[in-house]
Amino acid sequence: MPSKSSNSNSGGYTYTGSGTNSQGNHYCARDYGSSGTGYHYSNNDGSYYYSNPNGSTYYNTGSGHSQYTSPSGTTSKSSSSSK
Repeated sequence: MPSKSSNSNSGGYTYTGSGTNSQGNHYCARDYGSSGTGYHYSNNDGSYYYSNPNGSTYYNTGSGHSQYTSPSGTTSKSSSSSK
């Protein structure tokens, strides 16, 4: 479990915790007030993941592929070529 850090305000949300898990991936939790909470992971392999207060999620592989899931559960994927 990531360690907690002190709260700090930044652009519409408050950081409620952050740290590094046992795999070395960075974690950050946020409180958006009445909108809810969210978090993100920035992973060692270059990928990252967001969980948003509206229930949507976003995952990016860090190598041109991503997936967005809307609050209703609809998933869309995209990929781009680096060539």
